[in-house]
Amino acid sequence: MPIRSWLVVLLLAGCSVTTAAEFPGAKSAWQGFDRYDFTVDGRRCWVVTPQAEAEGRPWIWRARFFGHEPQADIALLKEGFHLAYCDVGGLYGNPQAVMHWNAFYQLLTEKHGFARRPALEGMSRGGLIIYNWAAANPDKVACIYGDAPVCDFKSWPGGKGKGKGSPGSWTQCLEVYGFTEAEGLAYEGNPIDRLKPLAEAHVPLLHVVGDADVVVPVKENTAIIEARYKKLGGSIQVIHKPGVGHHPHSLKDPAPIVTFVLKHTRRNVQQRRSLDNSRIRFQREKKGHVAFIGGSITEMNGYRPMVCESLRKRFPETEFTFTAAGISSTCSTSGAFRLATDVLSKGPVDMFFIEFAVNDDQDAGHSREECIRGMEGIVRQTLRHNPGADIVITHFVNPGMLTQLQAGNTPLSMRAHGDVASHYGVSTIHLAKEVAEQIGSGTLSWQEFGGTHPKPAGNRICADMIDQLLDSAWSEMLPDDARPVAHALPGVPLDPLHYGGGRFVDPKQASLKAGWQIATPDWKALPGGKRSRFTSIPMLTAEKAGAELTLGFTGTAVGAYLVAGPDAGILEVRVDDGEFKPVNLYHRFSKGLHYPRTVMFGSGLTAGEHVLTLRVSAETTSTGHGARIMKFVAN
Repeated sequence: MPIRSWLVVLLLAGCSVTTAAEFPGAKSAWQGFDRYDFTVDGRRCWVVTPQAEAEGRPWIWRARFFGHEPQADIALLKEGFHLAYCDVGGLYGNPQAVMHWNAFYQLLTEKHGFARRPALEGMSRGGLIIYNWAAANPDKVACIYGDAPVCDFKSWPGGKGKGKGSPGSWTQCLEVYGFTEAEGLAYEGNPIDRLKPLAEAHVPLLHVVGDADVVVPVKENTAIIEARYKKLGGSIQVIHKPGVGHHPHSLKDPAPIVTFVLKHTRRNVQQRRSLDNSRIRFQREKKGHVAFIGGSITEMNGYRPMVCESLRKRFPETEFTFTAAGISSTCSTSGAFRLATDVLSKGPVDMFFIEFAVNDDQDAGHSREECIRGMEGIVRQTLRHNPGADIVITHFVNPGMLTQLQAGNTPLSMRAHGDVASHYGVSTIHLAKEVAEQIGSGTLSWQEFGGTHPKPAGNRICADMIDQLLDSAWSEMLPDDARPVAHALPGVPLDPLHYGGGRFVDPKQASLKAGWQIATPDWKALPGGKRSRFTSIPMLTAEKAGAELTLGFTGTAVGAYLVAGPDAGILEVRVDDGEFKPVNLYHRFSKGLHYPRTVMFGSGLTAGEHVLTLRVSAETTSTGHGARIMKFVAN
């Protein structure tokens, strides 16, 4: 490395993150955006800043011919991306050029807080530098967009194939590499030769080419990249322009390019710790238990089967067990109490996806405290059952939550679940924010997404974001000595009243007085909709005021998992020798549906044995006094 490069490295090592407004050098305007020109490692560099910066500071890093056919760059600036350029012209992607780019990358990521994985854009000879830098830094690349890219300098400028070549540029190329012509022709360090690191890092590629290009012939460049990358298991898309030569570059409508970049640079995917435990199971042991818990969004034919299919494709030799534990209308509180029965009873979970943001909001109307207690309870139970479990929390969205996000506010349930994720190092997929941002930029509509219960296209966005998370988390090869590592529980919980000990309690354990019975309700005689999963379940049932029971339990909290229909009554509840307090079972959705919900009767109790007393009140806000308890819950 030249002395000046080492100096740049040393100077940058202790720099703190600054804002784009603090870029050095001259400020000017470019296509309606602010541009900053400065020098790094002796090379001219500049950065164009967006008017509204996207979360995480994503950026596209262009090589060569800055400003030529800029439509994709402009579109990405409007999406909140920064546009960066480091001029290494005349170096043809040689090792010195790579060193210059290293210094520029370090400046932008360490001093200015840019995303660690930019999208690379190489037009024509720019293909040499983007591929050579990427091959040297595969873990620092989100994706590569090559536009009629040079992928072998023997093709251009060498002209050793069917292309025109450029004798003067060929002489210059050999000179900057320090090669004789014979050495240049024998060189095996061109982009076509250095694809393996990129394939192993799962770097996706997009090439846009003119099929009639005689300057950078497709057969000598992109076609070789495509064939070799596919053989290595890499992902590459090639957009062909029939009858088009080397010019014009790009596409009149850059939407396919922009979509590709956005897909692989999601700003709303956060990996908080290693996900290698599950990969070790899937890849080395050829076994895997993947579970999903949530409400109707998880229960439906949506993102869940898409993720299952993606995992099957990643690990075709692995025997997967997929547990689908989505139940419509249920919230994280219900999830914490039914977890042991619906998920953990199937065996230790290797990878676990949790979805409750929408139902904690619109169905349960939870407080922040209740959102945390349910989600923290799920996470803690899972990690106690299998300390190596890799957990991912997904945030879906409803219209009200979308409105909040568009106003710059994060909905309560998402904030609470995010705090749990941060406390436990759990990765998150913020689909809701992604949807809000795409709608704001005009690249998606709420109708196209599909609403609270997304259409296939909306669910695909979530599945793709999960794919991106896994691509990033699993971008490096597993070391030979890789072993599962326990995810330690924090010494202090986020909320000491969390439902980490949540469990079902059989209603048969209750002592029943007159008016209560355990039986399957006569659903035909009851008005209101019914969900088939509940209609064959024997329930602890009362329909008249005055019915009373007692239940002995051990724990710090108690409640009931029940269905509440049009006739849902009010229970008078007492724990131990306390006063009776009313708990209304009726829910705003009970008017037309026997609605599944978990109702808490008492929490924050002293750890130990307690007695719960329930009696049906003479008061009611519904058409009756019904109580239909599927399970008691205790924590």
